[in-house]
Amino acid sequence: MLGQLLFLGINGTELTSEEAALFKKIKPGGFILFTRNIESPEQVRKLTDDLRELTYDSPFIAIDNEGGRVWRTSAIGATPPSAEQMTELATPKQMGFVADDIARHLQLLGINMNFGPVLDIDHHKDSGAQNALRGRCYGTNAEQVLNNAGLTNRRMRFNKLLTCGKHFPSCGHAKSDPHHDLPMVDISLSDLQKEDLIPYMTLLPEMNAIMTAHVTFTQIDPDLPATLSPKLINGVLRDIIGFDGVAVTDDLDMGAIVNNYGRGNDVKLAIEAGNDMALICHQTDSAQVAHDALKDVAPHIIDEALARIHKQKKHIPSPLKFSSEEWTKNQEQIEEMRNEVLGDTKDDSSPTQSPVEEY
Repeated sequence: MLGQLLFLGINGTELTSEEAALFKKIKPGGFILFTRNIESPEQVRKLTDDLRELTYDSPFIAIDNEGGRVWRTSAIGATPPSAEQMTELATPKQMGFVADDIARHLQLLGINMNFGPVLDIDHHKDSGAQNALRGRCYGTNAEQVLNNAGLTNRRMRFNKLLTCGKHFPSCGHAKSDPHHDLPMVDISLSDLQKEDLIPYMTLLPEMNAIMTAHVTFTQIDPDLPATLSPKLINGVLRDIIGFDGVAVTDDLDMGAIVNNYGRGNDVKLAIEAGNDMALICHQTDSAQVAHDALKDVAPHIIDEALARIHKQKKHIPSPLKFSSEEWTKNQEQIEEMRNEVLGDTKDDSSPTQSPVEEY
């Protein structure tokens, strides 16, 4: 049962015998796909079907398909506009159609959860700060994010795709990239509540999961990043906001965590802080260490996490039947909406210094 608290990456385009044996043994609660796992639509669908056969119940199968530069399936089909482009150029009707297309795109591939929408407010849009969020936010204020991310989330959920908002309580104030190091933000809880937490407090009841941020908020918990902080996860997310969905850590293999906390210890701290699932995207060979570390977590904490996980797993839909005809139709719809929204606008998809678009 402890494996249900792990969300793991896969190394390649198909399961190795070693991975299959490990996953059958520990039975992870979820899997995440990246560009390295994408070769063709048929191959992805076989991979997700194989993953479903490894566990005793349906696993979460997730991906970061936000649009723009964070679109893991770009090698096999059209890419919709980014969140920023949608906010600046799309009508609500167009935004809804794009979310519909994203949901069907993922479901045809056998993916049942999108790690999105991003709920962070872009506080550094024009500053050039390298915090990994360029182009990924639905606005520069709470109202924009609430309206645009909220519409996107509701349409994906309407189409039976599970969603996971991110990155609680906010990556928007960070000036550095947690893929490289641990950002420090000097802001109080009361100031976060005035703006940054508004999208979370409003939209969390409509979401299956939330992803927690590798950012240290020095006025709230100077000792631990939000991902590992009981003050922010149990204290704010659970007790103040009242979120009873699944809390997933951001990737524990990021520099912000891996450079400061050891594998095993990071997983234990994350679950004790109030997260339900530890996300390990790249160092999958450490999954057994992570699993064993969970044995040191108090049983009542494990039971509470398992209850929240199983509650959300009841919403996992059966995958759509795949066909090349349906896939082609979906790609044509995404391309049509992309052209309709962007028109003659230059598509600013140049890379940043963040690995986020390279995974």
